[in-house]
Amino acid sequence: MPDHTKNIFTGQVVKLGIESLVLPNGKPLQLEVVRHPGGAAVAAVNPQREVCLLRQFRHAAGGWLWELPAGKLEPGEPPLSTAARELAEEAGVAARDWQKLGASLTTPGFCDEIIHLYLARDLTAVPAQPGEHEVIEVHWLPFAAALEQVFSGEIRDAKTMLGLLLADREIHQ
Repeated sequence: MPDHTKNIFTGQVVKLGIESLVLPNGKPLQLEVVRHPGGAAVAAVNPQREVCLLRQFRHAAGGWLWELPAGKLEPGEPPLSTAARELAEEAGVAARDWQKLGASLTTPGFCDEIIHLYLARDLTAVPAQPGEHEVIEVHWLPFAAALEQVFSGEIRDAKTMLGLLLADREIHQ
């Protein structure tokens, strides 16, 4: 943990600070660190072995990305609740069967964001309610085709790549 943090910026989602610390080898260091509340992503798979993928516009990434439904944790919200909320809001889907796949540090060199990954099955349709600044297309792709997009490089989003790979392992056990 840092010995001292100088706050540089506090935004709607992240905080940026300069943190002074001493490394385990005794060397002092100052780091720019982004603090993020974390998030959750969900691989929703229907009985036809199709997975829900969103084609979403992401300005910071330079345009359109294929992603699993996902979003940030709200204060005090458990990751599973975030996953269920985001699946409903973005994709118009609710699930009765949830399985935790794991969690991933997205960019540990400068950010503390953790994405919790879930597999959702036994799905039903609910009204979608995407945020006003979300530009999203909902697609259902054969799971095998989505995996092929991971390996071909068409899917570039790390949480989606990892979520699909971990879901594949669970589906085939």
